[in-house]
Amino acid sequence: MNRLLISAAHKSSGKTTLSIGLCAALRQRGLAVQAFKKGPDFIDPMWLSLATGRDCHNLDFFLMGREEILRTFSSRSQDADISLIEANKGLYDGLSLDGSNSNAALANLLKAPVVLVIDARGMTRGIAPLILGYQAFDKDIHIAGVILNQLGGSRHEAKLRAVIEHYTDIPVLGAVHHDKRLTIVERHLGLIPSNEATEARAKIDAIASVIADSVDLDRLLAVSAEAPALTSPAAPSPSFPLPQGGEGGEPNALRATPVRIGIARDAAFAFYYPGDLEALRAAGADLVPINTLHDAKLPEVDALLIGGGFPEVSMLQLEANVSLRQHIRQAIEAGMPAYAECGGLMYLARSLTWRGKRCEMAGVIPGDVVMHDRPRGRGYVVLRDSGRGLWPATGSGQSPSEIHAHEFHYSSLENLPPDAVYAYDVLRGTGIDGKHDGIVYKNLFACYAHLRDLENNHWAARFVNFVRQQRHKAVNQNRAH
Repeated sequence: MNRLLISAAHKSSGKTTLSIGLCAALRQRGLAVQAFKKGPDFIDPMWLSLATGRDCHNLDFFLMGREEILRTFSSRSQDADISLIEANKGLYDGLSLDGSNSNAALANLLKAPVVLVIDARGMTRGIAPLILGYQAFDKDIHIAGVILNQLGGSRHEAKLRAVIEHYTDIPVLGAVHHDKRLTIVERHLGLIPSNEATEARAKIDAIASVIADSVDLDRLLAVSAEAPALTSPAAPSPSFPLPQGGEGGEPNALRATPVRIGIARDAAFAFYYPGDLEALRAAGADLVPINTLHDAKLPEVDALLIGGGFPEVSMLQLEANVSLRQHIRQAIEAGMPAYAECGGLMYLARSLTWRGKRCEMAGVIPGDVVMHDRPRGRGYVVLRDSGRGLWPATGSGQSPSEIHAHEFHYSSLENLPPDAVYAYDVLRGTGIDGKHDGIVYKNLFACYAHLRDLENNHWAARFVNFVRQQRHKAVNQNRAH
């Protein structure tokens, strides 16, 4: 199980672009490359997935236990020639003072050699104490090499190589000069999603070409092969509720029939964790794609799932698609189950205002969304089930009803009625109003928090079960009539 963790001295050192390029360049060699991303993130994994041709998976100490991280990494790496983990921020950065959830801790857990990306702009001799300090700070971390980034030219590269060779024992695995071809357009939540970049494939190929010419890939592969054997813990017994019948019990044939869940997947809504989609399918869901920009009406589905994204960028198109907005509103008003996260919540509100422009949205949630210049909620959240949700949680935080999740939103939901019903109390984070998240309206559940279907919160099976129960009720009502 060859593996590497790509980290840096600090954030914005270029490790995402380097990771994308390395994945694509290794894939072009005919290798099966499995990418991982530390921490909560949708956008970087989209690029890494496109670069490898395989789903990128997130590894997160806040949302996952150590054994679950090991199991996830081992199972997803099983048929790969090499696994590459892109860190977040700097090597020793993390929430805890003791570094127990840092990138270094992840490297230690996975016994992964570390390649340190160093933005070397303006540096010469000073790079030596930086590297030596990173080596000395934690002797358990194997920094196997460095890749120098943003170099000013061949003379700059030669000076840095000489300094590193003279003062340290760290090999230079690559030297990447400043190159406009490596630039990826940025936006308020990070890199622009690959699903929106019309020339994403060409961009990745260009990055791969530069990286292949700048990094010693053979030496990099040799470093990855130094990783020792990794033992994966046994999987725990399922602790989430299996699909059950509705009131009075559901006929076996009906229970065995998959539920059809319409999922918004387009330029406006693209933020879904691959593991969550797998969990939905495993629970008995057929996922039917919906394009909120172009589809005139909903397909034949039992429920809706509208994930995160950038609806504000597409809000004119979303507003213009009046027929679909009306169809969605009518379906939810009639009792169709729906789950919406962040961008999906924004779309289901009455209106969306951004840069002085106001657009009508689906009008299901009795509130108005306003975009702001600075984040209103960003980072990890801890939620407590209020008991008023549609499919109650079974989290495993400090109490059984606690859920760990994350949020990234520059918007706020305003003008809500005072009697609004919420599924969650916010113990950490912002949510909808700093105190609550998970607005409940009929069979709609919409929140700013992004959930992940993990061992401490198997939400996918609960949602599918709820959809199945609602379908059973509808069938019984139709029979009664």
